Amino acid sequence: MHPRLRSAGGRTIDGDQRTRTREGWGLIRETLRGQRRGLALGITVGIIWTAGKVAVPLLVRAAIDNGVDDDDPAALIRWSLAVAVAGLVAAVFTGMRRWYAFRESRRTEQTLRDRIFAHVQRLHFGFHDRFPTGDLLSRANTDLLQIQNFVVLIPLTVSNALTVLSVTVILFTIDPVLTVLALGTLPLINVLGKRFGSHLHPTVMAIQRESAQLSAVVEESVSGVRVVKGFGAQSVQADRLRTEADDVFEASMSSARVRARYLPRMDLLPSVGLVLVLGYGGSQVIDGELSLGSLVAFNVYVVLLIWPLRMLGMIIAGAQRAAAAAERVHEVLATDPVIIDPPHPVALPPATRGASGALRFEQVSFAYESRPDHAVLDGFDLEIEPGTSVALVGATGSGKSTVARLIPRFYDVTGGGVVLDGVDVREVALHELRRSIGIVFEETFLFHDTIAANIAFADPDVAHDLIARAARLAGAHEFIDALPEGYATVVGERGFSLSGGQRQRLAIARAVLADPRVLILDDATSAVDPTKEHEIRGAMAEVMSGRTTIVIAHRPATIALADRVVLLSEGRVAASGTHSELLATSEAYRGVLAAAASGDAAAPSPAGDLAAEAVAP
Repeated sequence: MHPRLRSAGGRTIDGDQRTRTREGWGLIRETLRGQRRGLALGITVGIIWTAGKVAVPLLVRAAIDNGVDDDDPAALIRWSLAVAVAGLVAAVFTGMRRWYAFRESRRTEQTLRDRIFAHVQRLHFGFHDRFPTGDLLSRANTDLLQIQNFVVLIPLTVSNALTVLSVTVILFTIDPVLTVLALGTLPLINVLGKRFGSHLHPTVMAIQRESAQLSAVVEESVSGVRVVKGFGAQSVQADRLRTEADDVFEASMSSARVRARYLPRMDLLPSVGLVLVLGYGGSQVIDGELSLGSLVAFNVYVVLLIWPLRMLGMIIAGAQRAAAAAERVHEVLATDPVIIDPPHPVALPPATRGASGALRFEQVSFAYESRPDHAVLDGFDLEIEPGTSVALVGATGSGKSTVARLIPRFYDVTGGGVVLDGVDVREVALHELRRSIGIVFEETFLFHDTIAANIAFADPDVAHDLIARAARLAGAHEFIDALPEGYATVVGERGFSLSGGQRQRLAIARAVLADPRVLILDDATSAVDPTKEHEIRGAMAEVMSGRTTIVIAHRPATIALADRVVLLSEGRVAASGTHSELLATSEAYRGVLAAAASGDAAAPSPAGDLAAEAVAP
């Protein structure tokens, strides 16, 4: 199950079903409000279709009574032509009715998909930390499809309702007794429809939930296929998938049982009316109390009613599925973005290489939502001069990466403040703040696109010369140039067609191209074999030169690139100085490097030399 979502005003979305259903319907109404013209046009077309369909039996009655019974061939031809015209109108507007219905339903789907995508992009990192990707995909695809299927039915339902109303009035004018016999089952159909809807809704909600969990397993299995295969755990994932698929099957069968119990009854009742009409109406024709044309028209009208009445079950089921889907979409859209632009943003001062990028952490405290009682940072103070580089070093969980994530406001501090060039980062517009900061994450993510497009991700229209320059600075140009298609080479999904070091260099080039005032290298050499690290060390030094840089690393050679090293412990600065100074004076620093070096020893590399370098004064 996905974690609870927090809605506007801080209310958790776990209230009673009625409230959530109202919220789901409210979302649908709000979306359709912007499509009033298109829906009105679709309904108008449906009304014309209704007029054409309803006119046909009346014209057939006139043809029989005035042409056949009166033995008047000319009248028969005239009325037959009228029937043909009415049928042609109904046929043309049948196509138009469906076209407008599908057009508006697709617009609804598109509008909601755009909204949910944009909103998910605005949501804070804490939301994505705890919310399964597969569940989000299910809401943005399967649930929106259910809403789209319902919107298709709106113009069709209105025209069907008008058909039922018009036919009922006409039937009463022909013979009230026959009308009561034909439509006497309507109240029972209404009762069955209400019971059908109330029993169907919980099963539909269960299907949506279980489908979302199934999607999460599929997404994890596909995105993590290398881990699955690497551990030979295909059977483990297959068992998880089978369990979730069985849950979907059980939920679907519960829904099918509800349908099987109610839909046959709702299909049968209109046919009962038809039998009664044939029996009673036939006897009236024999007795001369009803014309043959009227009986034929009456039967045609009753047949015309069968499909709209049968559609009642489809409409109820579609409405329940749409309501359940809308509830789930609303849960995401009603989640408050925690990290937002300030009401009155303050602009950063103009950037100047070497003079911009001053950072100051003032008594910063921070704890993640998952562990609010555990402070990762507690009274953290640090000042970084513009154009200088600082390496953050510490044991696992000491808060190194957390410090880096607070600068672009991936998370907000719970106490204190982070100041960039004299402005608290919470006072800067998010777009300006994040375009001023370049980040190379420990886990490099590349898109399924060309190398050039991956480097120029933040600015797709940038000149190729600038892309190549960024690649040279990152030490990537040589291996890119050696590829068969050079910068036009399409990397595989997430860039797995390249080595870890190559992916890391492209990530560095992507950050460099943005020309940020602050560059954050979050364990940027972690994917590079220690024996190859020296190949990009020079490139990193050139990229860092004259630019405020925060280096999060555990390898001594990378740490030594920084002007200053800061040792973190228990959420605070434990020691500060150059790499050589801390090696000579801080036992804790030497211990951290030794532990990191022993970790590198697990890889095929000269880890013994690294360990010696880590503890050497």
